[in-house]
Amino acid sequence: MRHINSLTNPVIKSLRALHDRKRRKAAGLFLAEGMRIVTEAFELGWVAQHLVFLEGREDDAMVRRLIKQAEADGTDIIMVSDAVLAKISRKDNPQMVLASFSERWADPENVFSAQLSTNLAGTNLAGTNPAGCWLALDRVRDPGNLGTILRTADAAQAEGVVLIGECCDAYSVEAVRASMGAVFNVPVVAMTEAEFIAHAMDYQGQIIGTALPASVDYRSPDWQGPMILLMGNEQAGLTDNLMNCANQLIKMPMLGRSDSLNLAVATGIALYEYRRHQPEA
Repeated sequence: MRHINSLTNPVIKSLRALHDRKRRKAAGLFLAEGMRIVTEAFELGWVAQHLVFLEGREDDAMVRRLIKQAEADGTDIIMVSDAVLAKISRKDNPQMVLASFSERWADPENVFSAQLSTNLAGTNLAGTNPAGCWLALDRVRDPGNLGTILRTADAAQAEGVVLIGECCDAYSVEAVRASMGAVFNVPVVAMTEAEFIAHAMDYQGQIIGTALPASVDYRSPDWQGPMILLMGNEQAGLTDNLMNCANQLIKMPMLGRSDSLNLAVATGIALYEYRRHQPEA
């Protein structure tokens, strides 16, 4: 364990730089803030590169538990002042604990194998159900939406989340925070639209997409998997090419003046409708 109070310390500057997407990609690291989220990561077997905590909290029972695990993992453990912690987190009132972890990206082949996959902790995501459901998101731009979808995917035991095209970063501080730690338990895959469509041509399961032009109510299709649930961009929806690779397009009825739902809300409704039709539901 070491104590750093300098705002210009190279390690502190490198951790602060992880708020920038290009810096995250170059380093292969991301930040997780808060006791609950960091604890979740440790419990799922993720090894932190750095564990940073507020000076004076080293005897706190929960912090002590994290320090003990970090020591066993060979993590760089750093005690810092309020000012340094605020600099890293870019918040005036930061959480008292944060950590950096290596990014993990799942193999795209897992999405299209039509086989039951495992989550990042090595456990079965879908119980005994062999018909898993992957979520595929077309150009999702809001990290809050993405984090919420990761959290919903975890809650509903989806196989994982596919990011298609120019999506926001699943490992941004905002997305990690909104996921409430689910990013550590849900496989994430990134691919271009062309790559997705090329794989989809040989996919043995169903691809169900949500789209405003659709005429089929979301409660009507055959929800038996294996399946990919395809969700469109917040403003533009699915591209024509992605709609064309879906076996069926569905919509959710709009009974008021609103013409669409928030992406995370719509994804949650569709995913739980899928879950409702599974044998174990």
